[in-house]
Formats: sequence, structure tokens, C-alpha cells
Amino acid sequence: MQKREIQESSLYSLKLYNFFLYGAMVIFSSFFPLYLQDIGMDKLEIGSLMAIGPFVSVFANPFWGYTSDRSRNLRRILLWMIIGTLLLLQALFHVHTYVMIYVSMIGFYFFQSPLFAQSNSLILSYIEGTNRKFGSFRIWGSFGWAVTAAVAGMLVDQTGISSISTIFTVLLLAALICTLAIPPLRSTVDTATIHLRGFGSILMNGYFISFILLGILVSIPNSINSAFMSLYITELGGSKLMLGFAVFMSSIFEIIVFLLFDRFLKKKMTVMVGCLALVSLLFALRWELMALATDPIQIVFIQALHCITFGGYFYVGTQLTVLFTPAAYRSSGQAVYTLTWSGISGIAAGFAGGWLYQNLGGEMMYNVGVFLALLGTAGFAIMWYMLYKNGYQPSHANEPKQIQEAP
Repeated sequence: MQKREIQESSLYSLKLYNFFLYGAMVIFSSFFPLYLQDIGMDKLEIGSLMAIGPFVSVFANPFWGYTSDRSRNLRRILLWMIIGTLLLLQALFHVHTYVMIYVSMIGFYFFQSPLFAQSNSLILSYIEGTNRKFGSFRIWGSFGWAVTAAVAGMLVDQTGISSISTIFTVLLLAALICTLAIPPLRSTVDTATIHLRGFGSILMNGYFISFILLGILVSIPNSINSAFMSLYITELGGSKLMLGFAVFMSSIFEIIVFLLFDRFLKKKMTVMVGCLALVSLLFALRWELMALATDPIQIVFIQALHCITFGGYFYVGTQLTVLFTPAAYRSSGQAVYTLTWSGISGIAAGFAGGWLYQNLGGEMMYNVGVFLALLGTAGFAIMWYMLYKNGYQPSHANEPKQIQEAP
């Protein structure tokens, strides 16, 4: 069967997979801190716990990315990752000591943290060589994130915070079923062996490393917000229902952003880096508004900026990684990029954010985010100027032949 035929038959399952996967993950990112607070943890303990998981992802993302590249079957790897996440989830919600929660969290993050990066690689593999756009698939993830957050907010408000484990499990099972329904992807191109030396050459690209390091600066306050926004809303008097609508507002408009980027964004290095500078500046504005907020309803509307800040950075960063990374190392490149958001930045956000919130309050925590976002803005502006002045031509001349995925 030709690659084109497989793509046409798998579109619906791939879209539903994104819907349920992102729907499951919003439960964890938005409501799990409230669960930890409910069982007696303070902000610093919650932050340190949330940081241990991203620490594991620093190793898990490259491991699963490299495993996917070597296995030639990304769909099968995703199945193992989802199954592992599902099993460790049960342990995470059914242990009752801090030590066991920490241990379960380590195992959970080993399987869960690379899921988004490998899902992006799956989409990119299926749309390669067609007129399909990345955003038209990724918007299903945004839709799942938004709808699930709103519905879960209402359910948790009525049934209690402990119900999030059941909701998470059902959504992960749905994602697992959709993954099984996606046909394996074949390619007619000869298979190449993947060597660590070739992947190491990616890390020698100065522009790519600058992109990763600046992304860490910008993503630290975003990770802080993800970890502590739910506590911030409840501290200002908001309910779990209001939290659900805040998350809904943060993602529902991503659909429009992805469609606009699909249509108008030029796949040109200077254009993309310029977009990242602008997005980083908007991040600074977002965190300043959060620091000034005095009512939970204000936070609900401020979260609408998430669509152009995180949504814009995510989309442009994913496309930039494609330009920086040879096709045979695409999963590995996306894994390294994901470290920007869920690994290194998550570690700093958990420990530093928890300490700032516990000792100096939420306003100071968000003001630090303003400072970091402005540093990122300046860095991307300098990077744009250097690209504009000197130019950049991705050199993939020495890349191995395109990998094929076996059934």
C-alpha cells in the first residue's frame, strides 16, 4: 500500500488520537496540583514533586526519541508509552505516602513526558509529501484540551477532586484505542541505520542550541503557570469550575491560531525566529497581567493570551525543529525541542516557582516570569538580526536516507 493511501485512511483516527491524548493530559496538568493540595502538600512540596517528573523527562525524551528512530515503528512505540502511562497512573493515585508518590511520579513521567514530541513526529510523518498541514491535526489536540478542561471542571466541582483519576483513565484508554486504529506507515525509501554520531551533529548547530536555550528561558514561567495557576485561582477565591473555564479559554482559540499559521506562516528561518521574538514579548505581557490580577475572573480572560503565546511558540518551534533536523533524526530532534517545555524548564519551574510562591507570593512569582520572558525576547531579536544579516541555509547534505516505519 502506498503512503498516500494510508494517510487518507488514517486521518480520522489520528485526529481523534490527538483529541483524547491532549484531553487526558489537561486533567493532569490543571487538576493534579489541587489533588496534591487536597492530600496535605504545601506549595513548596507540590513544586518539588512537579519538578521531579520533568527531571526524568530530560532523560526520557532523548531515550524515546532515539528508540523511535531506531525502531522504524513510531506507532508501536507510542502504544508502549501510553500503556506505561496508564499503568503508572493507577499507582500514582492509589499510594498514600510521599515517598511512594514520588516514586510513582518518576515512572509516570518516564512514559508520559515524551508523548507530545512523539505525537508531533507521528503527524509530521503522515503528512510528509502531501498538501496536509500540521496545524489541521494539532488543532484537534487544542480542541480536546479545551473541551475536556471545561467538562472536567464541572464534573470535579460536583464529584470531588479524587474523580480526576477516573476521567484521566477513560481518556487514555480512548487514546490507546485510536492509536491501534492508525494504520502503520510505510515508505518506499531504503532504511538507514541511525548512529549517535549523526544525532550529535545536530547538537553542534549553534543556532539550534541558541533556539533551545532561549526557549528554556521563555518556557520556565510558562511551566510555573501550568504548575501553580490552579492554586492561584483558588487562592483568589475561584472554584474548580472557574479553573476549568480558565483552561478552556487558554486553548480554544489555539484552533484559530494554528489555522492562521498553516495558511500564512512562511517556512523561512528569519520569519519564524522573528515570530518567536514577538511571542516572547507577548508572554511578558501575559505574566505582568497575571501579577496584577486581583479577581479569578480576570485570570479566566487573561488565559486567552495562551493561544498566541504557547500556541504560537509551539507551532513555530515545531516547524523550526524540522528545518534544523535531518529527516532521519526527526523524532530525536522533536524530543530535544520538547525538553524546552517539559524537561529542564519544568525542573526550574517546580523548585524555583514553588519557593517563590511559598515565600514571596504569587505576584512576585509572575513578575520573575516577566523578567525571563523579556530576556528571551532580547535573545530571539539578536538571533533574528544575525540570521537577517548573515543568512542561514540548513545543511542536510550528510543526512542518512529517510527511515521507513515497519508494521
